[in-house]
Amino acid sequence: MYCFSVKAVPVRLLAAGLPALLVLGSPAVPATAAAGPARAAAVPYLDPALPVAARVDDLLSRMSLDDKLGQMTQPERRYVTPEEVGRYRIGSVMSAGGSAPSPNTAKSWADMVDAYQRGALSAPLRIPMMYGVDAVHGDNNVVGATIFPHAIGLGASRDPGLVRRIGAATAEEMAATGADWDFAPCLCVARDDRWGRTYESFGEVPELPSAMTSLIDGLQGPEPGGPASVLATAKHFVGDGGTEGGRDRGDARISEEELRAVHLPPFREAVRRGVGSVMVSYSSWNGVKMHANRYLISGVLKGELGFGGFVVSDYQGVDRIDGEKGMTRDEIAKAVNAGIDMVMVPEKWKDFIAGLRAGVRDGTVPMARVDDANRRILTQKMRFGLFERPMADRRYLRTVGSAAHRALARRAVAESQVLLKNDGVLPLRRDARIFVAGRSADDIGMQSGGWTVTWQGAPGATTPGTTILQGIRQVAGERATIAYDRDGKGIDTSYDAAVAVVGEKPYAEYHGDRPDGLALDEEDVRTIERLRASGVPVAVVLVSGRPLDVASRLGGWNALVASWLPGTEGAGVADVLFGDARPAGRLPVTWPRDGGQEPVNRGDGKEPLFPFGYGLTYGGAAR
Repeated sequence: MYCFSVKAVPVRLLAAGLPALLVLGSPAVPATAAAGPARAAAVPYLDPALPVAARVDDLLSRMSLDDKLGQMTQPERRYVTPEEVGRYRIGSVMSAGGSAPSPNTAKSWADMVDAYQRGALSAPLRIPMMYGVDAVHGDNNVVGATIFPHAIGLGASRDPGLVRRIGAATAEEMAATGADWDFAPCLCVARDDRWGRTYESFGEVPELPSAMTSLIDGLQGPEPGGPASVLATAKHFVGDGGTEGGRDRGDARISEEELRAVHLPPFREAVRRGVGSVMVSYSSWNGVKMHANRYLISGVLKGELGFGGFVVSDYQGVDRIDGEKGMTRDEIAKAVNAGIDMVMVPEKWKDFIAGLRAGVRDGTVPMARVDDANRRILTQKMRFGLFERPMADRRYLRTVGSAAHRALARRAVAESQVLLKNDGVLPLRRDARIFVAGRSADDIGMQSGGWTVTWQGAPGATTPGTTILQGIRQVAGERATIAYDRDGKGIDTSYDAAVAVVGEKPYAEYHGDRPDGLALDEEDVRTIERLRASGVPVAVVLVSGRPLDVASRLGGWNALVASWLPGTEGAGVADVLFGDARPAGRLPVTWPRDGGQEPVNRGDGKEPLFPFGYGLTYGGAAR
């Protein structure tokens, strides 16, 4: 492991192919620091033996306005070059969903991120940049990475320890690629299942997302800055799961009492765990855009909760404050003065820097606010060891999609399955003749959902893994007969059981909003009915990011399993179907009696199809 030494040349910089002292002739660094390697300790901010606060004070005293504005800027990789990262002192680069190097391999990611890092280290003060990605269910941007169940499934598991281990595994796979900042976990409390982000939520009551902030411990590690430690992000602050009608980027028209009781507790717990960053929500609270809400960002989050990390905007979130396209100087000032420290401004980042500079010069944005933002950003960079270890840790390349991580994911899948109905068809017998059907049965893309390789996800063989059908064949063994037809054609009375694997096509964010209801897809309905017509007992496995409207059809099904979005390890579903793992999951959300019942949540007096916390095990007893 490379590190900066008090008495030696920064070895990591030499390994990156950079000169030992890039600061020669720079007015920002004392001349004594340029005399040679033996005098490197004369630059206190590069001395890891000093307290972080002292290092940050020293670095801030050397920074120009250009340095400070750059640190507050986060472009998207497609719109910035490594050379520009150094020239404009950029603090962070990010990949939007689906923005990846070609070929999309872990090594290509490491090569790309290291190139940007070399650009950052070429600047006079050689401040390392951070690289941010939405690794929301594993390092899901990388083909071949382990894809874990989405948050709603992990909420069903009720296992914070498991979630912590998933965070640690994700951090290892990220470390291999050089990405050191994860835009996760999502701590929203989903109060309306029509919302397109429902599957990103651990559950509908604050206790569940609060418990699952254990993911932060796994991502950041026992000691931030240690091996495979990445900066975690609590998002989206605050109330995005409570918008009117379940509309993504909508308005949470709720009282402050409800906001504090339902939506704030997971962020309080994230701060207690030392989360390094918080991302602001696109949504509004009673008509006020969160990106401009000084009371909630500076007053509640930073003041009342004592959050010491830095606040980042969402993708082009500052541009949307006034409801018009394009980013204005007024929007920049409102966002930064509200307490946003780093702005995710993918394409028009030069305009952002110019607008922020103008705001500082005319006094619209106080210099003290810029200094506070930089102090928060630099503190986390030092806390996580980026000045000592800025490059990808390629020792972890062997962990990407490793057998150990896939075994962990398989266990997580099994723990997340929720058995909602069973008249005895499950568990399946190993000597049975079983007919499998459904468009989600043999499709990695369908079972992984959105935020898988691309932003919206896609059906098909998008990344290596085990489909649910492959898992069934693997777990069933040689004595069973497994037949498959996507549409259910060819089934007859010779089969002992049929398994219909159906659900939702992949989606993300507002593309997945379903204000008109949660009905099953007609193709899925036809497949199930074709199986039922044979007279063979039918077990329905529902692969979806939320509850769907099944009440009117449930009476004709012999079993129903909520599989959520299990990711790449479909054998975990089969483990439960065959009884190798007993059903243990419990509903993290209330299951509506029909789509028109939404929103429906625990304790609201409505009579749902299945209540929050419901789940059967083999033998039929609810837990």
